[in-house]
Amino acid sequence: WAETPYGSPALFGLSAAASSFFTIPPDPLLVALCLGKPRRSLRFAAIATVASVVGGIIGYAIGMGAWSLVQGWFFAYVPGVSPEAFERVRELYEQYDFWAVFLAGLTPIPYKVFTLSSGVFGINFAVFVVASLLSRGLRFFIVAGLIYRFGAPIARFIDRYFDLLALLFGVLLVGGFLVIEMLL
Repeated sequence: WAETPYGSPALFGLSAAASSFFTIPPDPLLVALCLGKPRRSLRFAAIATVASVVGGIIGYAIGMGAWSLVQGWFFAYVPGVSPEAFERVRELYEQYDFWAVFLAGLTPIPYKVFTLSSGVFGINFAVFVVASLLSRGLRFFIVAGLIYRFGAPIARFIDRYFDLLALLFGVLLVGGFLVIEMLL
């Protein structure tokens, strides 16, 4: 797709689908597009960001709408998930809604799980959209910006270490907030 005129629409479609129901992340296509046309890297990041947020909103709507249909089945057939455990997760979502969505949007954790869950738990929609926009934008603009600035050598580094670096960033961010909370 990166070598065709359909690269940008494919990036949009893949980014939206990956945020709501599809399992393939858009990052490899974003990297390929940025390497093919480095001067358009930031444009590609903007396309991926907007599409990912749109896909997240679709995932939120699916979670919100489908939960009433599958709730009984979920508790009956998903092993190890009790209504009590589900309520505990709901409480955590209500307490850490922004951070749950933000970290999921930035790290290798499947973002679609959190978009669907956000709809199921009915977290504040505005908080969901802002957290999604910031985290997905940060993720895609960092990748595109690095390729724009450093070219192919940084793309190999990103491919090799992105998941590890994103996970480390998430752990440090959460750890920092826990330390601040303990001190206050």
